[in-house]
Amino acid sequence: MIYKNSNIDWSKIDAIIKKAQRILLTTHENPDGDGLGAEIGIYYHLKEFGKDVRILNYSPLPTNFDFLNSDNIFETYNATNDEKWISNVDLVIVFDVGDFKRTRTIADAVNRHKIKILNIDHHPHPENHIFDHNCVDLNAAATGSMVYRYLKTSRDKPIDKKSLEGIYTAVMTDTGCFKYSNTDIECHQIAIECLNGGVETHKIYQNIYENSTKPRIKLMGGFLSNINYELNGMFAWSLVTLEMLKKAKAKRDDVEGFSDMVRSITGVEVAVMILQQDENLCRINFRSKGKIVINDIARELGGGGHPLAAGAKIKGDIEAVRNIVINVTIESLKNKIKLIK
Repeated sequence: MIYKNSNIDWSKIDAIIKKAQRILLTTHENPDGDGLGAEIGIYYHLKEFGKDVRILNYSPLPTNFDFLNSDNIFETYNATNDEKWISNVDLVIVFDVGDFKRTRTIADAVNRHKIKILNIDHHPHPENHIFDHNCVDLNAAATGSMVYRYLKTSRDKPIDKKSLEGIYTAVMTDTGCFKYSNTDIECHQIAIECLNGGVETHKIYQNIYENSTKPRIKLMGGFLSNINYELNGMFAWSLVTLEMLKKAKAKRDDVEGFSDMVRSITGVEVAVMILQQDENLCRINFRSKGKIVINDIARELGGGGHPLAAGAKIKGDIEAVRNIVINVTIESLKNKIKLIK
């Protein structure tokens, strides 16, 4: 049984997918569990139907998701090696992207060859999106939930275990291990089916959340020891600089979950992490505990996302970006905090 109501006609989506023979699956740069899990969820389904399908992402697979890659199916896009194959693709399915530009050079290749695009997502999108088929449900807990609905309506036999592993990964990570406010009946129904299908859910959790390297722990220590509190402690923020990454011998992927730690502090309603990606570019993560919407702040800074989890990228050195982000966030939160008191 599928509990979530949706206006999406999955039979029409299935017809579009089955009509294509060569299919490219992709997600946004710096992929997370939802995008990666959704790709896996559909990949094995399509292979079962004899499709020529590949997963090509702009960014390499984060190491804590290596367990999904037992068949070495995640590939990092290389224009030189992949151009010929992409030139004959019938359909691109993009997951969890928010904005197609976030696929970076893959978007360039798709546009260059004028390939049809099917978008499956639970994020809001710009009105001037270029998708030929825009399959969006803002109420879905995860893109993986939507893939689950598609598979339930397009198959006449049980979902493959490997697809279920991807779907479980997507739903678990985007619901904060089933503890965020977006967790609903469908999420638990999916978890039950995954358990019944033989998915070792505890191992997925361990791979993602209990697999920290020593450099990550060292970086985490520096990040947490430099938390700043504003607005009587309701807003907290911290930085990860290039120097911190170098000193800890850590990677940018190691910051996953840092902003959630700040949000978990008693009294904090909004948390922000500023990650310096290079000398002139920073990534911003916004997290809200639930009372304050923060994706409008992200949009003001050129980004976007969910009401309670959003992000942006800003060009500039770390000090300039920090000042902009903190000032804009404080000004926006002043009025919002008054409304929840």
